[in-house]
Amino acid sequence: MEYIQCFFYDYLVSLNVPETASKYLNMLCLLIILAIIIYITDFITRKILLNAFSKFSDKSKTNFDDLLIDHKAPRNIAHIVPLVITIKVFPFVFYDFPHFEGYIIMILKVYGVILTIWIIRSILKTFESYFKTLPSLKDKPIDSYIQVAMLFLWIIGFATCLAVLIDLSFVKFFTTLGAASAVLLLIFKDTILGFVASIQVAINDSVRIGDWITMEKFGADGDVIEINLSTIEVQNFDKTITHIPTYAILTDSFKNWRGMQSSGGRRIKRAIVLKAKSVHYLTDEQIEELKKIEVISEYLSQRQKDIINYNETHNVDKTTLINGRNMTNLGVFRKYLLSYVQNHSAINKDMSIMVRQLEPTPNGLPLEIYAFSSDKRWENYEYIMADIFDHAISAVSYFDLELFEYPTQFPNLAK
Repeated sequence: MEYIQCFFYDYLVSLNVPETASKYLNMLCLLIILAIIIYITDFITRKILLNAFSKFSDKSKTNFDDLLIDHKAPRNIAHIVPLVITIKVFPFVFYDFPHFEGYIIMILKVYGVILTIWIIRSILKTFESYFKTLPSLKDKPIDSYIQVAMLFLWIIGFATCLAVLIDLSFVKFFTTLGAASAVLLLIFKDTILGFVASIQVAINDSVRIGDWITMEKFGADGDVIEINLSTIEVQNFDKTITHIPTYAILTDSFKNWRGMQSSGGRRIKRAIVLKAKSVHYLTDEQIEELKKIEVISEYLSQRQKDIINYNETHNVDKTTLINGRNMTNLGVFRKYLLSYVQNHSAINKDMSIMVRQLEPTPNGLPLEIYAFSSDKRWENYEYIMADIFDHAISAVSYFDLELFEYPTQFPNLAK
């Protein structure tokens, strides 16, 4: 490069070009040559690195190197060679203009910092994509960790660039920056809270990607599709997207349905409401009629024998039905529903099954079915629950019971 510099300068002098103009023209010619050298070097280096990475990725079993190429890590690394050449050559280009040297060094240092950030960023993005392909980490908030690393990287990089531009040592710059820490804490409040929340969410395993969560405060009811530093993204069942601040998971109440999804069934907990005045004791004739219902026929026969034996043993006067022990239409209906649910093919028999009477209300007497469907998929779960209650509502009349309904306000209009 020194030879080229002397050649251009001597040639311009021989053409009787003034000395000052010769220096400028000489610098311009050297800049053009340097730009061409940088372009060619960058092009060749990129081709060599990309070909080397491509051949290596074809032979390797892991997809990590493929992701490095996708995130342009080799391309960014290739820019180091032109930068080194520029640093070595630029003193010859600006030999006649030493006052430019300080500015050029500053620009090259800033470019070197930015290039370093870009290389590390591409590597971090590669790790992010790679970790997401691992089954053991698929439901972990990888985005949050990478974003934290990127945040610190950009802060350090930005501070380094400022330190270079104002010609201040890195240590002194951060010492000065400490005085403005209160302002920085205010600016990055949400980011810091999100960072802490992301760590606690991961440690406590409170939310994973793919979990179904319900958070009424934010109108969220659906599957978690992304967890990052600032927000948790939830795709609701109506296909809308809700963004919840990550730190809100620690401060506000929410429901995670993961326990249900990983269990053996999905809970059915619904009641039918009966008219209290329709509940009564059963006569022998009514019991005989109900024995025609196969599910409870054996139960009624055994229960009737036990009651007769008890009443005869205790000399109970059965001329009045209320005396002694009796069966009620509600009790028999409750037993029938329990037997029906226990025998239902879609109910998990290893989990709790109950048909229970709830506290009477002004609107009637609730009879609740409590069980777990084996199929936890929403559509199938709703179908199973509807099938059970279709049958329960239809069976009410066979036990001389009545469902509670508010009377029609305008009976004439209903006809």
